[in-house]
Amino acid sequence: MNAQNELAARLRELHGQPPLVLPNAWDAGSARAIEEAGASAIATTSAGVAWAYGVDDAGGLDRAAAIATIRAVCAAVSIPVSADIEAGYGDVTRTVTEAIEAGAVGINLEDSTGRVLDDPLVHAERIRAARAAAVALGIDLVINARTDTYLFGDRTGTIERAKVYADAGADVLFVPGVVDGPTIGELVTASPLPLNVMVGPGAPSVGELAELGVARISVGPAITTAAYALAATAAKELLTTGTYKALTTA
Repeated sequence: MNAQNELAARLRELHGQPPLVLPNAWDAGSARAIEEAGASAIATTSAGVAWAYGVDDAGGLDRAAAIATIRAVCAAVSIPVSADIEAGYGDVTRTVTEAIEAGAVGINLEDSTGRVLDDPLVHAERIRAARAAAVALGIDLVINARTDTYLFGDRTGTIERAKVYADAGADVLFVPGVVDGPTIGELVTASPLPLNVMVGPGAPSVGELAELGVARISVGPAITTAAYALAATAAKELLTTGTYKALTTA
């Protein structure tokens, strides 16, 4: 087994109990910091990557920039990397091929484009294309199928979509936008795939999510948002009062 497939196997094994906790990175430096903090794997955040390039999320980032960041992140760390490739940038086969060649061993593939929920069969074809691309390269890619039903669509269709995505070859179901314990517990029970949730302030703790049966926990762009908020606050303080209190904890 080559080194990349060893990373892929490790990423796959990490899903379960205790759940895989994935801090999200947006560049090589943040990835290195997250690894040094003790993370067992890293996920990229397309929103954070887009902001790092000075463009909007959900449409502002292109394939070239996304792959460049994935390559830099994978080169900076020694742990498995799951790459956020949004909806595949118009060509899932090419994007997944380039992401794997850049070093990724997992992908996050979402079922909305431009903040509009896509037909589940359309997303199922993306998943099949992603799996075929990975098989062609000999990599046991971990496919995290994201459904945006709690963000942009009808929440009642979440499990039906999960079944379609599981049949298409997805490994994990990612449902951002849900943070209340009872609903998360219901999704864990009903989903044919292990559940990934996105957390932040106000969400259940990692321990509580583990008790609910969640297999994967990520924070999306929350760490990126906090970092940029600190940059803005510290810069404003420096330029207005000439002091540096905001930098004390940093």
